[in-house]
Amino acid sequence: MKKRKIISKFGTFILRLSAFLVIGAIGIIIYFIIYHGISVISWEFLTSMPVDSMTKGGIFPAIVGTFYLSFGAIIVAFPLGVAAGIYMSEYAKEGIILRIIRIGINNLAGVPSVVFGLFGLALFVVYFKFGSSILSGSLTLGFLILPTIIAASEEALKSVPPTFREASLALGVSKISTILKVVLPSALPGILTGSILGIARAAGETAPIMFTAAAFYTAKLPSSIFDEVMALPYHIYVLATAGTNIEKTRPIQYGTALILLILILCINMVAILIRFHIRRKRKW
Repeated sequence: MKKRKIISKFGTFILRLSAFLVIGAIGIIIYFIIYHGISVISWEFLTSMPVDSMTKGGIFPAIVGTFYLSFGAIIVAFPLGVAAGIYMSEYAKEGIILRIIRIGINNLAGVPSVVFGLFGLALFVVYFKFGSSILSGSLTLGFLILPTIIAASEEALKSVPPTFREASLALGVSKISTILKVVLPSALPGILTGSILGIARAAGETAPIMFTAAAFYTAKLPSSIFDEVMALPYHIYVLATAGTNIEKTRPIQYGTALILLILILCINMVAILIRFHIRRKRKW
């Protein structure tokens, strides 16, 4: 008994230490970015165009481009992911085929993002001739986050108690109406959680948009979904590796990284507030 307590306490200590190390590492990274990037943050930095080979000016086109690509990705991935989750949870029969599908989805979730970038380049940019554009980038990012949303949707739908379905069906409601009006609203908070993770990943990815949507520099904002865009993650990459006067633009690099962190945080906060509102509404 005493040995079990010692092992239990040691295990708890290791888990706490691991959590503190992870939180500490994240805190150091965030502090480092804030410390080096806060000096360049200003209204002009957020609302003006880059000038002098992007060594001066702002990052407004990159902010707009990131919004466009993230919004387009979730428009593509959310309905497809939820529909796939509904099929796998409510219609597909348990068996080897469904297990193979789940394995495929899990494998896709672990595929490096650069592979999705090459896939988007071959399919959307070259084959469908969309060119390097918002449309190509959004479709590529949508397929990138699709496995996450499918898995989250299926788990959220499965977590809805079977009695909800049974009560609805017993009242003579059709299966499709039961799913849309009873099961899906109950699972929506969990589905939104997966969507939050997907949006955050889409906003911070560089490799997929490098091949399909991002431009080194554009003198104007995009006017259609077939235009190239600047994006925050690719802008950081360009300034840090391929830009002119890399050392001179170092503060801009950190400032852009800080804005990207804040943008992802704001997206997550909005989604969390929506999820909280839905949960609170259902309690009443």
